[in-house]
Amino acid sequence: MSAPSTTSPVLSVEHLRIALRHGTQPLVHDLSFEVRPGEFLAVVGESGSGKTMAARAILQLLPPGIAQTGGRIVFDGQDLSRHDAQAMRPIRGPGIGMVFQEPMVSLNPVHRIGEQMAEGLRMHHRLSAAEIRARSLEMLRRVQIADPERCMQAYPHEFSGGMRQRIMLASVMLLKPRLLIADEPTTALDTLSQREVLDLMVELARDNGTAVLLITHNLGLVGRYAQRAIVLEKGRLVETGEVPSILVAPKQAYTRKLVDALPRRQAAKPATTETRQPLLQVRGLGVSYPGARLSFFKRQPPVPVIDALDLDIHPGEMVALVGGSGSGKTTLGRAILRLAPSNAGQILFRGEDVRTAGRAALHRFRLACQLVFQDPFSSLDPRMRVQEIVAEPLRHLPELDAAASLRRVAETLDEVGLDGLGARYPHELSGGQRQRVAIARALVRRPAFVVADEPVSALDMTIQAQVLRLFQSLQQHHGFACLFISHDLAAVEQIADRVIVMERGRIVEQGARDAVFDRPRHAYTQALLAATPRPLHELAEPAIDIQPVPEKAFA
Repeated sequence: MSAPSTTSPVLSVEHLRIALRHGTQPLVHDLSFEVRPGEFLAVVGESGSGKTMAARAILQLLPPGIAQTGGRIVFDGQDLSRHDAQAMRPIRGPGIGMVFQEPMVSLNPVHRIGEQMAEGLRMHHRLSAAEIRARSLEMLRRVQIADPERCMQAYPHEFSGGMRQRIMLASVMLLKPRLLIADEPTTALDTLSQREVLDLMVELARDNGTAVLLITHNLGLVGRYAQRAIVLEKGRLVETGEVPSILVAPKQAYTRKLVDALPRRQAAKPATTETRQPLLQVRGLGVSYPGARLSFFKRQPPVPVIDALDLDIHPGEMVALVGGSGSGKTTLGRAILRLAPSNAGQILFRGEDVRTAGRAALHRFRLACQLVFQDPFSSLDPRMRVQEIVAEPLRHLPELDAAASLRRVAETLDEVGLDGLGARYPHELSGGQRQRVAIARALVRRPAFVVADEPVSALDMTIQAQVLRLFQSLQQHHGFACLFISHDLAAVEQIADRVIVMERGRIVEQGARDAVFDRPRHAYTQALLAATPRPLHELAEPAIDIQPVPEKAFA
């Protein structure tokens, strides 16, 4: 439920305008909204809609070259847009805290966790070292860090993404801010970690009376957690209101476009795999990583990542591999393609064991397989034009001459919707366009088997929907088999024929998509599905209710 109108807002943004210092096109134009004590307000929109710019403007942290050109940002009766860096110091932290999208970037890699947590308390409170340590340990326990004493002595790189985000949340909430800004705090996290982090955020906000401004493109999270939402398009506010009304009955065309982009289950394809010989068979596959080095001559025992794993993939089948971070999904995909070493088992492709195959057989196998990477910007050569990137795999097909290769590249770029963009470089394309280039490069050689490793996890909802539809249509047209690795169960529900669930290097459940989603048998599968935001038609009321906090609580 939303806060009553008689409660004074903790933050009031009035006619905010943000633009490039030497440009005419505004990045945020005439934006106005309020956040009240104890309220959970979501700011949603596509990439480039101005969400993060508006959030950074509140803390006066706009990047160089970008400036606030108009409007007011009123917090506790003060217009923050008139504050310099010195005046903002007592407000950043105790007044307004911020959880950034990528904690590995916002946590200092050369300082221990305990030192970084203590910094804010030392700056804003007169506490002894013992009191600071006690508060830090207690907060780490609150965010469910198993060994807070060891955590205090560790460095950020020693933790998973979910753990780093918990630590970042603990550091921010130690100062009990009146307003918490969470900028895409769960984008890179798996479904279980997403829910754990956001549930912790809600719990801490409720206990401290903190208002939350959630910046996100994930409407499923908005439906689960937020009470009100504002929708931005190209820096303009297009719609605002209670979450159920916005998601179930949006008034504006742009909001309807965002809602329509939510993944939806489609009719299952006829099950015919039982009568066909599998294209790929994995039998007893084992993968281990070397243990940590204890001395020059001695290591700890190897760390098992995948243990005696079996799976089959049939021609033309879309198999989704799901599980939490660290479950071994990406390692399995790379081991199947012989891009990561395996120490046991068989990998049979068209009946031939490629794990022990010679050079000629391995060459044939790799000509028939391709990989779509999670981050296309890192996997595309920035010095090459799009048409050169897509043409590169054709060098290994001697039957195609130069003219035939050019025709194949043009045909593939047209299939993925990049006709006319072949002369551009990767940095001249949007994130969705770069992912299309990665897909075109993988499919230009007409492979029989494709591994797609989290191909849509970093994209906003509308671009994700476009890429998923494109991938489905290309798979149906060319008939390749695909291992679709993802932690996004909503995307899996839309695209998969069959689902395999991994936990700690083992397959705990597998079966037809509808059977796994509608009748999950294993407790881990049930936990993954329970952590996934609810379908749109169930969003009658937000699942999380944060009661408004009276102003006297801050006295």
